[in-house]
Amino acid sequence: MSVLVLVFIIAGLTSNLEGGVRGNRQEKEAFDQKQEEVQTKQENQEEETQVVSNPNIRVLLMTNGYKNPIHSSVTVSSTTGLSITYGEKVEECEAGTEVTFMPDDSRFQSGNIRIQAKEGEITVNSLKRGYGIPSYQGILELRTTAEGIAIINELPVENYLCRVVPSEMPSGYEIEALKAQAVCARSYAYRQMAEYGYPEYEAHVDDSTNYQVYGNSAPADNADRAVQETAGQVVRLDGEIVTTYYYSTSCGKTTSMKAWGNEENDGNRYLQSVEVKDENGDYERNLPWYRWEARIPAKTLSNLVGLNTGKDIGTLQNINILENGPGGVVLTIEAVGDKGSVRFSTENKIRRAFGGKGYTIIKHDGTQVKSSKLLPSAFFTINKSGDTFVIQGGGFGHGIGMSQTGANEMAKSGKNYQEILTFFYQGVTIG
Repeated sequence: MSVLVLVFIIAGLTSNLEGGVRGNRQEKEAFDQKQEEVQTKQENQEEETQVVSNPNIRVLLMTNGYKNPIHSSVTVSSTTGLSITYGEKVEECEAGTEVTFMPDDSRFQSGNIRIQAKEGEITVNSLKRGYGIPSYQGILELRTTAEGIAIINELPVENYLCRVVPSEMPSGYEIEALKAQAVCARSYAYRQMAEYGYPEYEAHVDDSTNYQVYGNSAPADNADRAVQETAGQVVRLDGEIVTTYYYSTSCGKTTSMKAWGNEENDGNRYLQSVEVKDENGDYERNLPWYRWEARIPAKTLSNLVGLNTGKDIGTLQNINILENGPGGVVLTIEAVGDKGSVRFSTENKIRRAFGGKGYTIIKHDGTQVKSSKLLPSAFFTINKSGDTFVIQGGGFGHGIGMSQTGANEMAKSGKNYQEILTFFYQGVTIG
């Protein structure tokens, strides 16, 4: 009897042991499976994050001189060959072959035409840019319209930025200035990608100064490096990406959104007037556009004001600055002529009112340039000397946000791109 009891005890212990081992094995298998699922989920999330962090931007390519969004014809080629997709068909073209599309091309009957290089870039032989005939990464989408053909370049935003940075800032600038420009350009691009600027073509932006200049300068290693070393970084205020306005040169001070007629508020508080200087003085004090002067005959300026404002006030007798804004920017002007007067406000309208051909601008370094459609900036004083109006000003551009030459001078003095950005955009974070 005692033997039987002992057999049952041993059998029970063996069963429990096997059950325990089996249970542990099942738990381990379940644990391993769970770990694999977690790892797979993390990998998927990482892949999704990578896609989200470098989304495609759609850029409408303007005609030569950025004059028109619609092209009369389009000619493309690639050194590696092209794949042309329309409807269900894919047409393969050999390396170097030029393909021309007219608005009545039969391939448009199947819808939009999408063109991709087999490797590398697509050259648009029918276009000219600052550095010559341009080439583009990604896909070119052609859409036929009543006026001609629209070209949309679709590509990852980081690739787009590599062609924006050298087009907006000289690639010979300091690397920290180029990094600041890259973060500015990325922030601006992300804001524009929130909706289509050209909904009729499903394009976020165009490639002109209407948004950011893209593809007008040759690719540059420094620009590529600046984009790569700041990949994904944007300027934020209270966690939200902000529009990072920038311009060429300051007069030693920046201004606020008041220059454009907007009230200062909590949402644009990062765009405050700051003094662009350190303990040694203004950063840009030795640069050509830091100061400038224009001496304009009364007759010439009278014609320009009349043409640009659409009001004939006769020969100018006097010009009065009625209001200045943050940083000294001129906000409101009154031009008085022998036939009446006219008032105009905001920096862009003021610069346009005094812009046009017919006079010379003398820069800080003594060099001279012909006047253009806009006065260099709205940071100026104006006085009359006999039959001549003397405008003494400083800076080049609208004066809101980051001065590009100021950023470069700050970089020369040892400032990094985060310091540059948080100086020009107050209270922001970079990341």
